[in-house]
Amino acid sequence: MVTRTDAPTRREQILKEAARLFAERGFHGVGVDEIGAAVGISGPGLYRHFPGKDAMLAELLVGISGQLLKGAKRRLAEADGESAPSAVLDSLIEGHIDFALDDRPLITLHDRELDRLRDSDRKLVRQLQRQYVELWVEVLREVYPALPEPAARSAVHSVFGLLNSTPHLGRPGSLPGRGTTAVLLHRMARGAFEAAAA
Repeated sequence: MVTRTDAPTRREQILKEAARLFAERGFHGVGVDEIGAAVGISGPGLYRHFPGKDAMLAELLVGISGQLLKGAKRRLAEADGESAPSAVLDSLIEGHIDFALDDRPLITLHDRELDRLRDSDRKLVRQLQRQYVELWVEVLREVYPALPEPAARSAVHSVFGLLNSTPHLGRPGSLPGRGTTAVLLHRMARGAFEAAAA
């Protein structure tokens, strides 16, 4: 993910707090007044930014799927055919680990609330996710050319399951240092891919 140095907009603050609250208490367990209070505005003031909670949920889940795909495409473009496929795979893994460690509430939210999206939004999330998976499959098969496409796709989904398990690793402060956790996750992801190709 891209590190921002400028202050988040009010809209971004609302989305961040909505994600945290929805992940902690569930979509139906949180009211607009609570989200507003978390960012210092009245609940009805949220309607200047979003038509309702459903729109927040859609923007969160469609947004993160789009960001992951965009980030993966950027990493591939930066490699521009000059980097070894193994280095490109490492870059994709690093990008997903950044997401898994920095956006843990969104992982929980996706797992619990995806079915609450309107059909069109849910289909868009799934479409973006499929494109993201296929980028990984292409790179993985460059690293392991003998790996059949279905096995590569299965391995990618398995690694996503591993990396997206971060919400179950304990509270954010209870993990070993971020760097230590990132290195461990990276080694586990590469080990899983190597096992799939063996």
